[in-house]
Amino acid sequence: MFNPSKLAISLDREGEEPIYRQLIRYIRSQIESGELPAGTRLPASRDLAKQLNISRISVVNAYAELRAQGFLSAHAGRGTFIAGDSHGGGNGNGSAHAPETPTTPDRSIREMMRMTRKPGVINFSQGSPPADFYPVRHLRDAINAVLDRDGTRALGYEVAEGYAPLRAAVRDYISALGIRCSADQVLITGGTQQALDLVVQALLSENDTLVTENPTYLGMIDIARTRRVQVHGISLDEDGIRLDMLENFILDHHPKLIYVMPTFQNPTGTVMPLHRRRQLINLATEYKIPVLEDAVYHELRFEGEPLPPLKALDEEGIVIHASGFTKMMHLMLERGVMAQQLERNNRELARRRDVALAAAARYLPPGSKWNLPQGGLYLWAQLPKSGPTAAELYVSAVHAGVSYAIGSVFYTNSCGSHRIRLNYGAFKPADIEEGFKRLGRAWRELACDYAEMEKSPLL
Repeated sequence: MFNPSKLAISLDREGEEPIYRQLIRYIRSQIESGELPAGTRLPASRDLAKQLNISRISVVNAYAELRAQGFLSAHAGRGTFIAGDSHGGGNGNGSAHAPETPTTPDRSIREMMRMTRKPGVINFSQGSPPADFYPVRHLRDAINAVLDRDGTRALGYEVAEGYAPLRAAVRDYISALGIRCSADQVLITGGTQQALDLVVQALLSENDTLVTENPTYLGMIDIARTRRVQVHGISLDEDGIRLDMLENFILDHHPKLIYVMPTFQNPTGTVMPLHRRRQLINLATEYKIPVLEDAVYHELRFEGEPLPPLKALDEEGIVIHASGFTKMMHLMLERGVMAQQLERNNRELARRRDVALAAAARYLPPGSKWNLPQGGLYLWAQLPKSGPTAAELYVSAVHAGVSYAIGSVFYTNSCGSHRIRLNYGAFKPADIEEGFKRLGRAWRELACDYAEMEKSPLL
């Protein structure tokens, strides 16, 4: 019979590395060393959680990730076992290892986040504005005008670069931001995510390196790993990506692309000041590395002075600018509907931001910290490290009727275990208030469980 002491797990409860990640590391090392041979039955998640005095969800997450990597196999009614035919693991040739470049980060956490589909859950984890922010009436008028004008020709294929009048309208629109270009330099894609993917495919080959902020946009991490590109994160400070660390990394590793979100960065909300924008462009120009600028939140500003996009400061053609006109047509841009709608949206975002800040102060646990966004959609919060991690709290929060984006998925190195991202822009004030109330209650209840567990003898 399996002896749990063979796991020899020593947990660092004060460190940045999530508990479930530490479990993965210890179990993997013992599988690879042969201490846990193939066929060995592991303790049930509940039993191991009691033994280690941790939350059961941490064990569930670790087991799920190790199964996805091929180290473990699960059999209904029998338990969880070390996979494979020998002590090496589960690929049948005596060695098991995780994929060198995973296709997506934190599969187990992704599975957990599907729980937000449960009816009645206030889902702060989403990454988009609410549907009522879109000018549906104007969209309908624009669609009808095009159908009246072009008839069935409006339903046919366009050239690969996009509808020519729309490209011209985009050129005119972004000129107000200081970006000078021709319509021929505008490419219409099916959303900003596709634009980012096309740039990665065009400029990087498999095993090339992309460098970005840490934390960064989860979609870019997914793109890089799906395209089998190495992604490295550089720490942020209050002004954005650390240029001293970026230059050192460039000298040592020669990345092929720099990806940044200089305005209302996702997930932190950081705004890069003008001087650092210029320094970043100078650095990229000196080392001849293209910069991919994600400006999807650039105009969602409700406080502070507007800053020019990186592309507006670019004199050498080193910056590729990507932004979104989701569900917008050239007629709406020409009629000025875009600017009017943005003004209304930003006023409402400011109101919802204020409600979220007040609710955070009222309901989040003592010791929590969060940003003070001047724009964008998100509150980037850190829960007290003395309590459960964001992943450990998640299931309890969903059961309480609220969800959030787990902070560690935005990092390239599994940091941010107590971080959460909350999309206040997606909900009306009453729902924001109720959601934060539910979140605070879920944290307190789970923290009480932790305190009780600490008083109990180890089993």
